[in-house]
Amino acid sequence: MPTTSRPDLLLPADPGLRTLSRQLYALAAEQPIISPHGHVDPALLAEDRPFPDPSRLIIVPDHYLTRMLLSQGVPPADLGVPTVDGSPVETDGRTIWRRFVDGWHLFRGTPSRLWLEQTLTGVFGVDTPLSPATADAVYDEVAARLAEPEFRPRALFDRFRIEVLATTESPLDDLAQHAKLAADGWGGPGGRVVTTFRPDNVVDMEFDNWAANVERLGEVSGEDTGTYAGFLAALRRRREAFVAAGATCSDHGHPTARTLNLSGSEAAALYDRGRRGAADAADAEAFRAHMLLEFARMSLDDGLVMQLHPGSVRNHNRRLYARHGRDVGGDIPQATEYLHALTPLLDAYGNDPRLRVVVYTLDEYTFTRELAPLAGGYAALYLGAPWWFLDSPEVLRRFREAVTETAGFYNTAGFVDDTRAFCSIPVRHDVARRVDAGFLARLVAEHRLTEDEAAETIVDLAYRLPKKVFKIGERLVPVSARSAAQRSPAVANERLVP
Repeated sequence: MPTTSRPDLLLPADPGLRTLSRQLYALAAEQPIISPHGHVDPALLAEDRPFPDPSRLIIVPDHYLTRMLLSQGVPPADLGVPTVDGSPVETDGRTIWRRFVDGWHLFRGTPSRLWLEQTLTGVFGVDTPLSPATADAVYDEVAARLAEPEFRPRALFDRFRIEVLATTESPLDDLAQHAKLAADGWGGPGGRVVTTFRPDNVVDMEFDNWAANVERLGEVSGEDTGTYAGFLAALRRRREAFVAAGATCSDHGHPTARTLNLSGSEAAALYDRGRRGAADAADAEAFRAHMLLEFARMSLDDGLVMQLHPGSVRNHNRRLYARHGRDVGGDIPQATEYLHALTPLLDAYGNDPRLRVVVYTLDEYTFTRELAPLAGGYAALYLGAPWWFLDSPEVLRRFREAVTETAGFYNTAGFVDDTRAFCSIPVRHDVARRVDAGFLARLVAEHRLTEDEAAETIVDLAYRLPKKVFKIGERLVPVSARSAAQRSPAVANERLVP
């Protein structure tokens, strides 16, 4: 879905390359959107209620926007961001909008400006340039659109030409919203909206309320999480529920990419220390690392594609976290090592094509040095697209330049929007497709690809590749529904081995 009135947006300036880029982009723009990783609230589509006012739709939930204003001294509470203790925040949508637009100049040259401009023009049909002088006029235009039936969430889902959207839920989630989607013909295995299994809050001992979360996991799953064996059984049970709800992927947001192959007794000792409140930071890191091996084995059983999103120092801005909680803009990327960190996992399962592990990074220097060579040498490993702090046109271009020479195109996994901002989904995919069109056009101009090869490749990158890698549309079979003979032979092993 093209989302701009500027047809040559982000395409090469050279006239010859631009002409070819237009042709390639046109092929990509025709493709439906596969959104295999993101954080849209499934209630949005399950309930299909009208969106709230423009500020609560666009500004309040978007930490890309609020963190920039915070850097210039505007407190998130002044932009309507809820507080942990329920203390008052600004609630008037027009006031929030005006305050945000007063800082619009801060976003010059940023992807946030690009995305928001294209959302306003391409999604809402608002061509008035945003500025303090036009803030009220733009607000009114967007508010008028939001009152129309065509701008309800499910109607926009169809207009965006989203084929599949994956949300992200914790094992503690009862998946009720996904059950409603399935009942309405929108969810379930092979559905249009599917869930993703994200177990960080029960795996990371440093997560707030980890011990209580583990207790809750036992209640939700019906397993005894007082022991490590019961903990693993509970995770398997919840994975089965997620597969039954349509999940094709798990997602793991660890601080590092470290993996560790412990024996069952060693892992149980770590787990017990954590349950007693006696685990230190090294114990927490070792347990997270080992659990990635456990999850790889579980993936061989149930088929879920593993996504590993390491490298963020969570809640670095402690005052922001204390006032407003997680996921409001207080996280910072750090240098991340992959070669040695992933070795235990790759030693065990890296050559097994039944396993798919999609690895992301917030440290783009690792693309050339570590990640592309690893993905180019192991059957189980794929490279995820640049995300979060790296999801700009500049890094998307550098990503293709850095990894294609070693991993090619087909050891990458396609674009992910990784967004909570539903209305920005078509915009972000459009940006990635334009960048890929320019890169492929250059390869054709340099006689490194034929035009036919470039045409096939851009459709693969935009649509066919993410659909294949993330098993979109496939119906995985819960482990409990299969015979023991069909399950992974590694299940009974105390130490994980190939």
